[in-house]
Amino acid sequence: MRAIWTGAITFGLVNVPVKVYSATEDHDISLHQVHDRDGGRIKYQRRCEICGKIISYDHIDKAFDDGDKTVILTDQDLAMLPSERSREIEVVEFVPSDQLDPIMFDRSYFLEPDSKTPRAYVLLRRTLEETDRTAIVHFALRQKSRLGALRVRGDVLMLQSLLWDDEVREAKFPALEERTGVSARELEMSSALVDSFASDFNPGKFSDDYQEELKKLIDAKLTEGDALDTAKTFGDEPVPEDAGGEVIDLMDALRKSVEKNRSGGNPKESARKKG
Repeated sequence: MRAIWTGAITFGLVNVPVKVYSATEDHDISLHQVHDRDGGRIKYQRRCEICGKIISYDHIDKAFDDGDKTVILTDQDLAMLPSERSREIEVVEFVPSDQLDPIMFDRSYFLEPDSKTPRAYVLLRRTLEETDRTAIVHFALRQKSRLGALRVRGDVLMLQSLLWDDEVREAKFPALEERTGVSARELEMSSALVDSFASDFNPGKFSDDYQEELKKLIDAKLTEGDALDTAKTFGDEPVPEDAGGEVIDLMDALRKSVEKNRSGGNPKESARKKG
């Protein structure tokens, strides 16, 4: 696996340097569009509507259109946003794990400790396990400010991006607003049917039949010689950015963070006064 992001988990004055990896991968076979007559690759061109020229990526900016006017945002503009410059996964609160609705979960990431000693990482992981809490965090990734859930999976800390509250639709269906009677006999038979399918979930038992059959079809065509040379149709993958994290004394950070929460004061300010 290749790290897609490097930074640090922060809560109070505790700093846990980590590397972030995508926890899932898409196994779907990638298909391209081609001309049915000669097999030529169909490509989409980035053509300017004003000058008619094909534009390279280094001359493309983003823009917002409100209907009357257009605001152009350059890469430099976007880089100035505070959240985009941040390399922190900032813990904002710890909540009971059962309070998170699975509908809010979006993308999943594994976190690897990125320091000489994983003590702070292991401490955070064990604390989440023993308290049965999930850390709600703020972080920035790919030019977006995100809400996330930091939880434990085995021996690893996992970060799951969450949908914002207003991104989850409310479901209201007229048919369900009316009272519908269900007899005791119907409920009994339905429960018996559920029992007949009852099992412990094992994801390894399931497979994507469509993708398997598609691969067989492609392999058969390759074996029969029904293929074209398409090496020129593939591009290069972008290289992810890396950044480092700063480590401070763990026990001192923990002590000051606890003092801050108990007193309601600012531990950094207290440290300056003591200095």
